[in-house]
Amino acid sequence: MIDTRGQFALIGAGPMGLAAAKVLCEQGIDFQGFELHSDVGGLWDIEGRKSTMYETAHLISSKRMTEFTDFPMRDEVAEYPSHREMARYFRDFADHFDLRRRYRFGAEVTRVEPLGGDGDGWRVCWKDAGGEHEAIYAGVLIANGTLSEPNFPSFPGHFDGELIHSSSYRSPEQFKGKRVLVVGAGNSGCDIAVDAIHHGQSCDLSMRRGYYFVPKYVFGKPADTMGGAIRLPMWLKRRIDGVILKWFVGDPAKYGFPKPDYKLYESHPVVNSLVLFHAGHGDLTVRPDIDRMDGHTVHFKDGSQADYDMILAATGYKLHYPFIDRELLNWQGDAPHLYLNAMHPARDDIFVLGMLEASGLGWQGRHEQADMVARYIRGLRDGSDAAKRLRAEKAAGFDRATGGMAYLKLARMAYYVDKATYRKTVTGWIKALGRKAAA
Repeated sequence: MIDTRGQFALIGAGPMGLAAAKVLCEQGIDFQGFELHSDVGGLWDIEGRKSTMYETAHLISSKRMTEFTDFPMRDEVAEYPSHREMARYFRDFADHFDLRRRYRFGAEVTRVEPLGGDGDGWRVCWKDAGGEHEAIYAGVLIANGTLSEPNFPSFPGHFDGELIHSSSYRSPEQFKGKRVLVVGAGNSGCDIAVDAIHHGQSCDLSMRRGYYFVPKYVFGKPADTMGGAIRLPMWLKRRIDGVILKWFVGDPAKYGFPKPDYKLYESHPVVNSLVLFHAGHGDLTVRPDIDRMDGHTVHFKDGSQADYDMILAATGYKLHYPFIDRELLNWQGDAPHLYLNAMHPARDDIFVLGMLEASGLGWQGRHEQADMVARYIRGLRDGSDAAKRLRAEKAAGFDRATGGMAYLKLARMAYYVDKATYRKTVTGWIKALGRKAAA
């Protein structure tokens, strides 16, 4: 067994793992990275074994609101980049900051477990082409992503056609000549439904609840760049943004979409204009939730029915950390309960990075999370007062940084935060913990 007690183990070389690798280097913290795929990029590399990407996928946020601040995307990249441009961006990021040499590629972490109490070290087990291995590390940083384990619902009855989850969708050619039902109208579901409209025989969209639809462009600019520098009270922001949505989107209910039973921003909006366009042109039929299946026939809860050759469940993903016991991550309900979605209340040798969603957070917001954690680890090592204060605060109990927002009680919203509230706290800790150049 290799004893590397002076190093941390970093799991994942997707965008969050790369951000963590960069800031760990900046803070002079030694680590060993592990990545299942043969290269960096995480799910954005469509060739990756765990990638859930599809050929027509693009960012739903604009590049300038998504990029790392200290590594802007090239000017010639589209405002809403494709997955291939994003994969290239993360490869370029890894090259620029010389991060690949810090990783073992083709290495699947199979088990991590503490040797004892906080600070006693962690046993990390992995397998690669050379066999099975294990080593002892000072601690573990988990950055393996949140969008790889399908949340596949069960449907009453039996369907004789093809039933797949959106994680198995790659190309519009899969829809050729088929009557398609897409279940779930989140961002991926709406994107994929547009593909099915163009390449299948027909497409219906089954929705359990309503969504707020946001266009990609407002007044000729990406919609997410229109927020302005002034933070408005949520009641006023809702009122203003609601008016803008009525101007540019209208009322989706006239196309058959159900009205949301929650307030704007209490769930992630759908950033898609084309699905409304096609519904308005009669290319898409909106259906309610499924009641049961019988052969190729699907019966819906409003009493209607239709026949399909393929059902695609765009029903999202669930958090998945199969290599570590749940109690070690302080799971509560649908997600680990961690300070600022990253720090264990009682341990300083296990961290989760990237278990974080917020409207408009971008990669920079996630970079800040990693930066805070890296500075905290360094601060504990150096005995800084700020690190001691942070340790005391997370140990004293805390709530998720929702900013008072009543997010929907759904698994996908269990780690959602309010962007302004979250970033204010994180950047405050970054400032308090201070800087230190790498050795």
